[in-house]
Amino acid sequence: MYSIVLVDDHAIVREGFKRLIGLEPDLKVVGECRSADDAVEAVSQHRPDLVALDLSLPDGSGLPLIEHLRSVAPDTRIVVLSMHDGEPYVSEALRRGASGYVTKGVAPEELVAGLRAVMHGEQFLSSDLRQRRAEQPESALDPLHRLTAREHEVFLLLACGKTPKQVAAELGIGQKTVYIHRASVMGKLNAGSELELYRMASERGLLPATG
Repeated sequence: MYSIVLVDDHAIVREGFKRLIGLEPDLKVVGECRSADDAVEAVSQHRPDLVALDLSLPDGSGLPLIEHLRSVAPDTRIVVLSMHDGEPYVSEALRRGASGYVTKGVAPEELVAGLRAVMHGEQFLSSDLRQRRAEQPESALDPLHRLTAREHEVFLLLACGKTPKQVAAELGIGQKTVYIHRASVMGKLNAGSELELYRMASERGLLPATG
């Protein structure tokens, strides 16, 4: 029996999902959450096999929550179940550790197939997303995929307003190296300033919450 925690702020969506899962003999919903805080508590308590996660939650974006849940329960797999079908959302969710991404418009049987695929260790994208990726040239995909791991770190720190000197100190690298990475980031993202980096990071929900 595979255990599932559902994270969605709409009660009607959770109820529909529960009824769908209730028809499957090997799947069981063990927790329902409407917020990120509830999700962390439920995953810590149940250690489910899988989390089905919406990205639009009342206490913030579900994207940072993916990484948080992965740190709380590394063996728990995460499938994003969302109305957002834009490539930046998909790419960022997968980069942060989601094993699957399913849009809410798919047929119920495809959703169940996706959950099972992920629980068997596969990565799964719903058919509409797979088709769109197949039709798009590589240049149309999220440009953040072009960054190396180190460049991604530099990108986020610069987007947060850090100076190259501060970035160098935080990452433990030379300031000259930071400028090299900065130039590469700007080129790959076709950005002309740190303000554009901030905008890109903000649009993708990559910046830390303030307030």
